[in-house]
Amino acid sequence: MYSEWRKNMKKSSTWMMLAPGLIILLLCLGLPLISVLTPTFTAGQYPLSAYVEFFQDEYYRKILFRTLKIAVITTGICMAGGIPTAYFISRCDKKWRGLLLAASIFPMMTNSVIRSFAWINILGSNGIINRILLALNVADKPMKLLYTDFAIIIGSVYLFLPLMIVTVTGVMENIDDDMMEAAQSLGAGRFEAFMKVIFPMSLPGIIVGGILVFTGTLTAYTTPQLLGGNSNMVLATLIYQRAMSVGDWNGASAVALIMIVITLIVIRGFNALAARLDKRGGK
Repeated sequence: MYSEWRKNMKKSSTWMMLAPGLIILLLCLGLPLISVLTPTFTAGQYPLSAYVEFFQDEYYRKILFRTLKIAVITTGICMAGGIPTAYFISRCDKKWRGLLLAASIFPMMTNSVIRSFAWINILGSNGIINRILLALNVADKPMKLLYTDFAIIIGSVYLFLPLMIVTVTGVMENIDDDMMEAAQSLGAGRFEAFMKVIFPMSLPGIIVGGILVFTGTLTAYTTPQLLGGNSNMVLATLIYQRAMSVGDWNGASAVALIMIVITLIVIRGFNALAARLDKRGGK
């Protein structure tokens, strides 16, 4: 009896400690979100009409597919560049590791507008790249690099690659070098040992990094607005246009909920992929 009473008391005290945080979370995050999203289900001629109209409109569908394409490509590039970079940094001495990590997160420390204007100077018609191409007679006229999907992807990679590097480095630096040496002593090449030892053990960091990059790219506003312009709109810039230019707050909120649902699906997909790869690694 006494043990059961003690258990119940422990559970009650746990909930009492969590209650203030949960209440604050609900008030600060839950209620504003609910108050904004709830009208989207009833606004219009019939329930869910805001969502039906969104998916029926070819212009909105193009924006959705463009946003997903940019997010997927950016995540893929960040993974391809971030994983080997993180491995290299994690195997450096502590002194150099800190210096390299500081250098890798430098883009995140600069203002987003400044970053974007720097890329405008690089990718513009009179930018550095076009000047070099014209000087080398590679192109007859300036190439259209700015205000394209390519420009948004470049700017997004520059912004979110540090997230991937820092997240994966934090996992890889805790993996002992002896495991790689053991795999190589059994006849595995360096790349094979990396894929069979380091990569599976780094999956938690890679998954978290991939989610951060994808959701960051999906919801980014400043970089797509400045580098993509109005002709290459993404979901975040569409939300701003619907809310501030048109005054359609219900339409903007509907787009926001679509972004939330996509984010949840992607998180679920990353976790399922991690579980599948982990099972393969176990075999």
